[in-house]
Amino acid sequence: MKEELIFCPLGGSGEIGMNMNLFAYGKAENKKWIIVDLGVTFADDSIPGIDLIYPDPGFIIDKKDDLLGIILTHAHEDHIGAVAHIWPKLKCKIFATAFTSVLITEKFKEKKIDITGYLKIVELNSTIQLSPFKIEFVTLTHSILEPNGLRIETPIGNILHTGDWKCDPDPLIGQNINSKRLKEIGDEGVIAMICDSTNVFSTGRAGSELEVRKSLIKIIERLKNKVIVTSFASNVARMETIFFCANQTGRKISLVGRSMSRIFKAARKCGYLKDVIDPIDPREAKNISREKIIYLCTGSQGEPLGAMNRISNYLHPDVFVEKGDAVIFSSKIIPGNEKKLYKLHNNLVKDGIEVISEDNEFVHVSGHPNREDLKDMYQWVRPKAIIPVHGEQRHMIEHINFAKEMKITYPVKVQNGDIVRIYADKKPEVYDKAPSGRIYLDGNIEVEEDSKSIKERKNISSNGVVNITILITPKGNIHKRPIIYYSGLPINDDEEFTYGIENVIEKTSRSFSLNNKGQETNLLDSLKTTCRKYTKEKTGKKPLTNINLIKI
Repeated sequence: MKEELIFCPLGGSGEIGMNMNLFAYGKAENKKWIIVDLGVTFADDSIPGIDLIYPDPGFIIDKKDDLLGIILTHAHEDHIGAVAHIWPKLKCKIFATAFTSVLITEKFKEKKIDITGYLKIVELNSTIQLSPFKIEFVTLTHSILEPNGLRIETPIGNILHTGDWKCDPDPLIGQNINSKRLKEIGDEGVIAMICDSTNVFSTGRAGSELEVRKSLIKIIERLKNKVIVTSFASNVARMETIFFCANQTGRKISLVGRSMSRIFKAARKCGYLKDVIDPIDPREAKNISREKIIYLCTGSQGEPLGAMNRISNYLHPDVFVEKGDAVIFSSKIIPGNEKKLYKLHNNLVKDGIEVISEDNEFVHVSGHPNREDLKDMYQWVRPKAIIPVHGEQRHMIEHINFAKEMKITYPVKVQNGDIVRIYADKKPEVYDKAPSGRIYLDGNIEVEEDSKSIKERKNISSNGVVNITILITPKGNIHKRPIIYYSGLPINDDEEFTYGIENVIEKTSRSFSLNNKGQETNLLDSLKTTCRKYTKEKTGKKPLTNINLIKI
């Protein structure tokens, strides 16, 4: 049988986040596989109790004996956040540049997993050999240190997997985009490009960190009191900008939030941020006059446990805001976070605090390519085929349209689970479907998205819960009154509701023998149905209903 080249996304296609991409080469039953990125997405309020979601790795776990390694393009959570959770099921080599490697190591340390011997640090713009693949790391620019595109050389041709990127002529920290090498890769020939779709609707260019820095200096210079800046901790360029602004305006700087301190230390360990002023501990910073301090903190998306949320609610032990202070939200509002973030903004404004965000000032640039950036990449690389990823359905369809405008011969739309055969000289084809889905991290337990615990929690959050315990005497009679507990129900009269349920239980139980084991299951089902029906009539809610029969 003929050898073939395969691409299969298990996450990140049809959504922004949770990136996981598979490549394979070989004969049908003897392929060698690599994974590019292994990320998470964050749950919203529709899934109570869940923080992290990541792709279901079952498809590749079944092929782990032929898995050559995990290659990480950069250190954002939607690209590396699932590694420590999934790797124990794979036990393969991990390849990443220095900065990403530091953060990966910390994740494994938290889980008490030693990956010495498995984690391989890759030099910037260097190449690794994982036969039949030869993988070249190509330096790009993004909103984090050391972002890489991957030139994947295979026996039938070259693929460019862009990862996350943009064109930033002045990134301020880290290397510039290696456009020279990208043009050479285009000259060598690219049979398919797997490309970021996040900002495909945005015209012009994504913008430069230098321009943000110029704007932030002007803003901070006019502010007279305490300044709090909140941003993504991973955006080291923005972090360096705030340090620069503090120094230029004669202020001290303090880092607030675990991840902000963690990223700062990781950057310094890798040789970055060497020339900035030293941050001071928040406990010391509160002794500095308001006009002489900048706090750089986590929680730019209004996260309940983020430092900014705790500060705004006056719950932080060391940092507080008062009338006349200013808070700068130096980040983009991630879709879905608007409600909680604007609530945070309103709370601050109500207390006389100035709120500065992308709504009213130039305080942020995206890390993803706008249409002019995309045009540059297409002109450099000139791929025969394009497969958009890292986007919702609407982004990917628009990216297909854009590719057609750029005269790409073979634009192909895929979604999670699609198995795509890539050819040297014709259009890639989706020919099969791999099992794909989502794994929820529920506490420290992995559960499937349709698990009983998730369904029950959703029901409880929407409809409440009723627990009924019925004591049965040896003679098969109900002992006294049932024990009824309910929560989350709009009950105006507790006694009326309780008596009503007791009557329902009594009437329903008459049709069954309470000391007959064979009838017990039918009795429980009937009680559950009639009690839920009664609750629906009284409250309009259909709560999770549990019936317990206990013989005494």
